[in-house]
Amino acid sequence: MNSSKLNVRVMESAGENGLLRGPLPIRKWPISFRAVAMIVLGCDVAIILISCILSGVGYHFIEGQPADLSQFVGSAAIVSALFCSAMKIRGLYDPAELLDLKEQIRQTSLVWVSVLLFLTGVMFSLKVGREFSRGANISFAIVGFVLLIAHRSLWRYLLVRGVAEQKFSGRQTVLITTGDPNADKSFIGNLVKHGFQLRHHFSLPHIVQSPQHRNQAISEVLGYLRGSDIQEVVVSGDLSNWPEIRDFVSRLRVLPVPVTLIPIGAASELLKQPYNVIGDAVCIELHRGPLSAFERWIKRAFDLVGAAGIILLLSPLLTIAALAIKLESRGPILFRQKRCGFNGQPFRIFKFRTMSVMEDGDLVYQAERSDDRVTLLGRWLRGTSIDELPQLLNVIEGTMSLVGPRPHAVAHDSAFDKLVSNYAFRQHVKPGLTGWAQVHGFRGPTPTLEAIERRVNYDLWYIDNWSFTLDVVILFRTIIEVLRSRNAY
Repeated sequence: MNSSKLNVRVMESAGENGLLRGPLPIRKWPISFRAVAMIVLGCDVAIILISCILSGVGYHFIEGQPADLSQFVGSAAIVSALFCSAMKIRGLYDPAELLDLKEQIRQTSLVWVSVLLFLTGVMFSLKVGREFSRGANISFAIVGFVLLIAHRSLWRYLLVRGVAEQKFSGRQTVLITTGDPNADKSFIGNLVKHGFQLRHHFSLPHIVQSPQHRNQAISEVLGYLRGSDIQEVVVSGDLSNWPEIRDFVSRLRVLPVPVTLIPIGAASELLKQPYNVIGDAVCIELHRGPLSAFERWIKRAFDLVGAAGIILLLSPLLTIAALAIKLESRGPILFRQKRCGFNGQPFRIFKFRTMSVMEDGDLVYQAERSDDRVTLLGRWLRGTSIDELPQLLNVIEGTMSLVGPRPHAVAHDSAFDKLVSNYAFRQHVKPGLTGWAQVHGFRGPTPTLEAIERRVNYDLWYIDNWSFTLDVVILFRTIIEVLRSRNAY
């Protein structure tokens, strides 16, 4: 996560807690902002080790049994290695991520449970479970989790306070910038808040504007740095002036201090993107798919298992509904309509027929309350959402997912796309049987522009924040929403 986003989140949190009031403190903490990630990781290892030893020794003491300390230390080492590796791979030790306590609790819970379940499965497979006390393991799981969450709560408080009150220490630094001096003021403030100890600030003129003044300014910089106790030089500039920056940095090589470049301007946005190296070429990822290959595999596996399980569980209900539709009115049991799926790919959606018409194409009217087109049985099927269950077949064939943005008729897609910006972003994932918008009450017709926009906003939030846990939560909340029968007609 980039530093500007971090600063915004810190400033918001600091403002909420009133930490920006009063004079700035003089005394610094003996830690730097850059070291926070490694300190938190090390504390996690210590917490897991202490939790395992205390839980094991304490439980065996209560049971009146001898405790094998080496066993607890070995177990803690394995758990901490797996847990900390998973957290670091996910980037959850970054200071910006530590500020989001809600996300930290969610991710910590997921990783902690996954690690413990994995090790439980390994012990069961190797048939070594009898060597470990079940009570001690349960105690360790609970105590370790509580302490890890408390640890993250503490660090969120320390980060907010440390940045707001400039508590973090850092190396003695000289800042050298080229550009608007007024813009430099806010930039300098951000550096100070994040622990940079700025001893001096030089602003270099562009060589095009004044070559003589620029050379003179560079000589002043070198004269100031030679023989000083400066530990780091930070150079900030627009990469569109790279030849000037490169020439200046090459002249700084005479100094035995590290030089850090902080790019600004349009080119800096490019450097914030993920990248990889292919041969000698650096490949920058300009646009990322909403889900990684592994995440798509997880979601697809969940869809297949879930859809097949629901069909088997509700097969008697589906059979009765199909017979009732056939007996009540003339027409097919299933209603098929053209919809747009992932990346705008067309598919035929399946629903139990609930109307006396089979509208499709360029003109489709959304159902309204007391709509004459809805049959008597269809009204009950729509109210209970049983009419949507045939879409489990769409899930199995791969055109839909259990959870995702609800697909609209093609006619409605065309109309909504003209009214709502970013509407097409909903097609970055497969459409779903239920979605984040539906569990927030946006189920059924969208009669107003405001309703359409709010539904789209919920859909886009889901795409940006997808996780397996979120899908499970939405499915459970869907059951509650169906029982409430809001906007279902």
